[in-house]
Amino acid sequence: MRLCKLDEVGQDCVLAKPVMTFDYQVLLAEGTILRPEYVEKLKDMGITEVYIEEEKIPDAEEVVILKKDIENNVKDRIKTVLEKHTYSHNDELATLNSAAEDVIVNILEEDKVVEKVFDIKERSSDLYEHSLSLCSLSVLTALKLGLSEEEVHDIGVASLLHDLGLRYLTINYTDHNLDTMSEVEITEYKKHPVYGFTALKNESWISERTKNIILYHHERLDGSGYPLKATDIPIECKIINVCDTFDEMICGIGCERVKVHEAIDYLKSFKNVKFDGKIVDAFLDFTAVYPAGSLVKTNEGEVGIVIRQNKDFPDKPVLKIMRDKIGNNVFGDMVKDLADLENVFVVDVLD
Repeated sequence: MRLCKLDEVGQDCVLAKPVMTFDYQVLLAEGTILRPEYVEKLKDMGITEVYIEEEKIPDAEEVVILKKDIENNVKDRIKTVLEKHTYSHNDELATLNSAAEDVIVNILEEDKVVEKVFDIKERSSDLYEHSLSLCSLSVLTALKLGLSEEEVHDIGVASLLHDLGLRYLTINYTDHNLDTMSEVEITEYKKHPVYGFTALKNESWISERTKNIILYHHERLDGSGYPLKATDIPIECKIINVCDTFDEMICGIGCERVKVHEAIDYLKSFKNVKFDGKIVDAFLDFTAVYPAGSLVKTNEGEVGIVIRQNKDFPDKPVLKIMRDKIGNNVFGDMVKDLADLENVFVVDVLD
């Protein structure tokens, strides 16, 4: 329900409160459709505003990588295993092999999964959710790049275990940029890949490839990463580098949380510098720049809600227009497909 000026009342608007005279006589009952003749009569009586029902916004067609039941089940298993883990007691960690396989199978069951554009949203810095999200993103990227079944499996397992070393830190690393930490805190934070690798280096139930991913997941092509400052990085580690950077940025692990489009801009700006360009392209090919449900503003000044994505244009979604170019509320079904409008694009994401 909202208060609306009669001059702004659109076709088929419905009264949310009755219109009454000064002595409480009902002129128009709640639920009445405000036909043009009713509006004019109210104006003649000196009435300028009425309460109308909010127009129902169509459900956004959100496309997610994992089914909700699988996501909840695997996240609970990750949390149960990692919360109980103590250094060098790794028996239960082996069960994450099957958790990774469940994620892979669920993704592969999805029809034409590598051809879709997915809605990935910023969220809180939950370490277990981050590990599961990284697993989904990196597995999907590996599938798009045509990696072998064994490589995909190892990438999945490594994703679930990549931040094991964070379990050994005593510093606060959530929603903090490294630049704002003390030198001691930064040094400690940058040790977490080594802690994770060291905890698992003698385990026979995971491959050497998986162990290396855990050690290398923060390395960068230009040598600006850590802990080794390596530049010769295997492809599976490069995949994790891209996906982990993106997901950390949108949930605020080791950095301040940002919006999805800002994380995407970061990957683009360091494409072929810090990150393998081919992998960045594969990742961005399935990642919606503006997730379903986002409130956005176009270069023409209109404000709309993203209701679905365009497969070939991840940055040009379909919008339900809510406010016009001069800021007036829009009533009725005004939908714009930005893929059909060459010179119209999103310029801002509104809170």
